[in-house]
Amino acid sequence: MRTFVLAILILCTLAFMPAYSQAETAYIEAGGDNTLIENPNGTLSNGSGTEIYIGRTNQQMNSIRRGVIYFDISSALPADAFIESASLTLYMTKANNVSGMIMMNRLLQDWGEGASISIGGKGVQAQSGDATWVHTFYPNSEWSKEGGQYKGRISSSMSVGNAIGYYTFESTDRMIRDIDYWLRHAEKNFGWILIGDESNPQTVVPFASRENINPDWRPLLEITYSVPVK
Repeated sequence: MRTFVLAILILCTLAFMPAYSQAETAYIEAGGDNTLIENPNGTLSNGSGTEIYIGRTNQQMNSIRRGVIYFDISSALPADAFIESASLTLYMTKANNVSGMIMMNRLLQDWGEGASISIGGKGVQAQSGDATWVHTFYPNSEWSKEGGQYKGRISSSMSVGNAIGYYTFESTDRMIRDIDYWLRHAEKNFGWILIGDESNPQTVVPFASRENINPDWRPLLEITYSVPVK
């Protein structure tokens, strides 16, 4: 009897669940990116540079580099989209002899991309509106915590080797939850921070930014989704 009642309840639940359309895929280019360059004064940035730098340089001081990246989710997907999977692909433009992991965490503050252009990962003088190690928008607005304010839990991670080419943050439940949250709360979409190996020197790796001259190398977020059938 109990099994029969349970079966009826399951059937009733399924009857009221919405039907979804066949899955579709959206390919979204970055709407903003930058490199947070460790500097106690927050005067260095690379807002419009052709690379994002992640990891740690060989400098004795101020050697950490973190990438920040944003995608306009709400403009690219239907408001009632059900997110099935997501992945973020980056292109490494120069190989490093050290392999390692890069972590991706959801940012909790808005930030900017100014006109600064650095050739290499040392950075140049930050321009108005740039994100820096200290500032969300140089020179007036600051991070609650230097180096970026972000969620402690990792949204996704990827292993990078010593070869030039494409590397991908594969889909995870938490990455899907980030995207779904941004779809429902566009005003809270500040993107992700990308953190590499900061425990060892000379682990920094460059990835093509959205300003890279080769459009095929630019960051690309791939989202598979479906929508309720009306």
